[in-house]
Amino acid sequence: MIRLTLDEAHNLSLSILRHAGFSEAQAQAVTATVLAGERDGCASHGLYRVLGCVSSLKAGKVVADAEPEVIDQAPSIVRVDARGGFSQLAFQAGLPVLAEKTRANGIAALAINRCVHFSALWVEIEQLTEAGLVALACNPSHAWVAPAGGSKPIFGTNPIAFGWPRAGKHPFIFDFATSAIARGDIELHRRAGKSIPEGWGIDASGQPSTDAEAVMNGAMLTFGGHKGSALAAMVELIAGPLIGDLTSAESLAYDAGSKSSPYHGELIIALDPQRFLGAAADQHLARAEALFDGIEGQGARLPSQRRYDARARSLVDGVQIPQALYDDLKALLS
Repeated sequence: MIRLTLDEAHNLSLSILRHAGFSEAQAQAVTATVLAGERDGCASHGLYRVLGCVSSLKAGKVVADAEPEVIDQAPSIVRVDARGGFSQLAFQAGLPVLAEKTRANGIAALAINRCVHFSALWVEIEQLTEAGLVALACNPSHAWVAPAGGSKPIFGTNPIAFGWPRAGKHPFIFDFATSAIARGDIELHRRAGKSIPEGWGIDASGQPSTDAEAVMNGAMLTFGGHKGSALAAMVELIAGPLIGDLTSAESLAYDAGSKSSPYHGELIIALDPQRFLGAAADQHLARAEALFDGIEGQGARLPSQRRYDARARSLVDGVQIPQALYDDLKALLS
């Protein structure tokens, strides 16, 4: 392992993306996201993802200097055309309009179209909770996941994220794939030569497997059987056809074997407690704290608590990444 300060990690990502040919705006937006992942102990969505950003560019599957276009779709809907660039910059472009529409109407949606997407959703959700808004986000990916009872990939990992603001405390946020595990975690096991737990996936013949390579060439599984499968289908629909964008199967077809990051859309919905509750907002938000106290009071952990703990450590000690990953990243600068 090699230890980096957060500044060193930031500069490493930014220098690689600039060297690869990404515009300053794209490079800064992506770096902010991968740094957040590494800082919060989410290695599968940290600096490792820079490798995929560069390989996607080399494959011609991302537009290095894309400038998002913001479209005022309806009183409570804003659309952002990412124009083939990464989702991060498109989200940044749409966030102020989404927040404005949410405060005006109580609820609003941001649809991001034609974006290349690789990142965790909690990074975006946290920006909405910081603005005092409740938020929900989801997106398809590539068709890597078999439906419950099936053996062929049709769903993406199809994450769902939710955030609830808390006065004076870290927000309540969860962000999980509807697959049993994120694709990046299987890839990290493959890179490390480690077996994966049973239940994460099946091989190309439909048999359960603990071999990461075999599962990546076969199919991942949903969590919770038919329940996860149904949620994955919902994400395909509301973050695909509903917003005029690709399903996971269509994204994989577009990829044409290049093994680039997925290309599709993303749906973010925001709600304003102040508009829902008016003068009683603070009273009812305070009531919500009883729920969190009830969870933690019996020794259970709130979602994202491990991230927040890792963040506190990283702010003091920096981050550690495998030497092999560091070497692969540095090689991109040669």
